[in-house]
Amino acid sequence: MIKSPTISFDENAELLVKALGANNVADVSRVLQPLDVTETLEQLERLSTIERALAYRTLPKGRAIEVFERLDAALQADLVAGLQDSEVAEVFAGLSPDDRVALMDELPASVANRLILGLSEKDRALTSTVLGYPQGAVGRYMSPEFVITHPELTVGETLARVRARLDDAESVYTIPVTDVGRHLVGVVSLRDVLRAEPDVFVSGIMKSPLSVPATQDAEEAARYCADAKVLVLPIVDAEERLVGILTVDDALQILEDAESEDAARAGGSEPLRRPYLATPVRSIVRARVVWLLVLALGATLTVQVLGAFQATLEQQVVLSLFIPLLIGTGGNTGNQAATTITRALALGDVRPRDVFKVLAREVRVGALMGLLLGTLGFAIAALAFSVPIGLVIGLTLLGVCTMAASLGGLMPLLGKAVKADPAVFSNPFISTFVDATGLVIYFLIATSILGL
Repeated sequence: MIKSPTISFDENAELLVKALGANNVADVSRVLQPLDVTETLEQLERLSTIERALAYRTLPKGRAIEVFERLDAALQADLVAGLQDSEVAEVFAGLSPDDRVALMDELPASVANRLILGLSEKDRALTSTVLGYPQGAVGRYMSPEFVITHPELTVGETLARVRARLDDAESVYTIPVTDVGRHLVGVVSLRDVLRAEPDVFVSGIMKSPLSVPATQDAEEAARYCADAKVLVLPIVDAEERLVGILTVDDALQILEDAESEDAARAGGSEPLRRPYLATPVRSIVRARVVWLLVLALGATLTVQVLGAFQATLEQQVVLSLFIPLLIGTGGNTGNQAATTITRALALGDVRPRDVFKVLAREVRVGALMGLLLGTLGFAIAALAFSVPIGLVIGLTLLGVCTMAASLGGLMPLLGKAVKADPAVFSNPFISTFVDATGLVIYFLIATSILGL
């Protein structure tokens, strides 16, 4: 039953499921024992809530805490329900303050309060510091455990501080430098500290610091950290006093979660917030059904437009043949623009104040694409039916592409301006709106050219 060096992931998963199905704790332990932390995580994320709790309890104490730390907060909350109070208290105390706060956000208030009361006074104070910032702020993701030094200290004294905090500091590779009032005045890298002579003062090797306020949006702060390519980004309060650090691994996790959320909403769904196979079916349904209802209601606009122009369609039935083409082209054009601008907003390439620049560019882009597609549409429709029909199709494609690209570029900017998720204003709503508006453009052009 012991995992051989050549066993595949799928074979190991099959052995684990078989052992769990037989409720054989010894075999479950033997399957998981040879796996490293990453492999263990991958196996646990594929199990049901009950199976995951059973498998987790077979792990050795040290590895169990390490595995728990790396689970998504939602899976940690599921696991808490299957563990004994003593086990929960132990793993909760072993988490860093920011990870504790992420888990507390997933737990019922009564459970969260009981866990935080079980912490030591020091850990409770550190956790409360992070918990005091609003959700979505970078202060909620920072670590309050870090090493600091002062300009008047020597390199030797700074190294002594680092050695004293090796076990509990979140990171020691970049060391913030503060004055006596804890105001951030610089940073110094561990590399520079190790390179310098012990009697050199920190003031002689420190550099100007980069920092962000604790109340800043977490995604913006994480993007800033990634763009600046720093291992640690100091977090300060309104008086420029150092309150925490954001490490690059936490910044990358914030960006990954934000991009997953944007991708889900752009596709007309809510993010699952946990691995797919670990997500209950009812949660997947709940994540999708609301958006489907919203889009279904929005699609009634298209039905109403078709009803309003029913007489036009009855006179020229051939016009109905091109409706799927025009709707699809308009929706795709709008989605392309919205996706591009949403991504540009996330990267900081554009801001809401750039609305007129974006509009000018998207009008030109849409018009050029409409001209190319319209010319092709005119040629095909004219050859297949008649020149007037070809002219209707060509002009409609020009108008629809210009309109769709413009709206697709503007709506994410409007979402950002009103402090909403730009992805929510993106593809699903654009498709619905462009469908109805595109049909209005189509029938107005048709009635004008064909004299209907």
